[in-house]
Amino acid sequence: MSMEAAALVSGGVDSSVALAEIKSKGYKVKAFYLKVWIEGEFLSECPWEEDLSYVRDVCRKLNVDLEVVSIQREYEERIIAYTLQELRKGNTPSPDVLCNSLIKFGLFMENFASQFNTVVTGHYAQKVAIDSSWVLKKSPDKVKDQTYFLATLPAKVLEKVEFPVGKYTKSQVRKRAKELGLPTAERKDSQGLCFLGKVKFKDFVRFYLGEKKGKIVEFFSGKILGSHNGYWFFTSGQRSGLGLSGGPWYVIDIDPVENTVFVIHKSRICDVKISRFVVEGVNKFLPTFPAEDRYEVKVRHSPLSIPADVEKLCDRSLEVNLSTSDIGLAKGQFAVFYKNQLCLAGGVIKKVFIDKNVVVL
Repeated sequence: MSMEAAALVSGGVDSSVALAEIKSKGYKVKAFYLKVWIEGEFLSECPWEEDLSYVRDVCRKLNVDLEVVSIQREYEERIIAYTLQELRKGNTPSPDVLCNSLIKFGLFMENFASQFNTVVTGHYAQKVAIDSSWVLKKSPDKVKDQTYFLATLPAKVLEKVEFPVGKYTKSQVRKRAKELGLPTAERKDSQGLCFLGKVKFKDFVRFYLGEKKGKIVEFFSGKILGSHNGYWFFTSGQRSGLGLSGGPWYVIDIDPVENTVFVIHKSRICDVKISRFVVEGVNKFLPTFPAEDRYEVKVRHSPLSIPADVEKLCDRSLEVNLSTSDIGLAKGQFAVFYKNQLCLAGGVIKKVFIDKNVVVL
């Protein structure tokens, strides 16, 4: 009996090479393009048509059947609604993380790929078996590594998925695409959130949440420095868009109830320490996590990870203390835990502690 694979394709070079790689292993492959573009009064342009054109060209080149799956309503209900809800709370949403767990490896696997032996994507990630459990492993490309976005996948999902390009660097993927003569070999990577296309995130937020005048307040003194058009336009660590003189100024905290944005001057950053936070809803790939040890932690998609001490509060709740301060720590972000290149767990930041290092009279 032949093994069957469902391959998620986006019109980019990564998913194109992943499709070619799984087909070369002898799988009977069917490609799927997920149409999540929300058309309407605001999101009226349709960049998905160009993506789909590339997808069709790649599938013809590789002689693979293609199905277009329209899930706009589900995407709006699960991802856009979540994004707006987090912004209303004054949090920093992570829609790309939720898109993986709820859409690509949630809705799609449950409703369209249950009969396939494996689901294939173009993510830069690897997986290894440890003590009968599947664990994510970083890609050799530190910049492109996407284990951060996959850290909330359930173990049963990780068991079924494959990441054929996870062993490559980006340059190696480009080279492989050229060798195969794929139409996407030279295509530039897409940027930004997949449901926005060319629309700026700030314009998206303004359309759905509007504007509301509020105060910009200096964190230490409580002095009012200026005004803003809504706290939902800001996130911790943000520097641009404040409109304040004598900077640089950075957002350090947000009060959604009072519609107040607190800022700190660059010269005062050393007077606070932002390194402690609480993570909830922790997804663990190994039942032994966390052990009494130090971990490397990422609080955003970046090559940078920070050593941290982790204390278990309950089964799915942790308190984390980073070895260095991070002014960009914000509720709503995801914290992902690593050790020796292995991604062991991930969860959402629910509380951030801002500790003052000096007493200001």
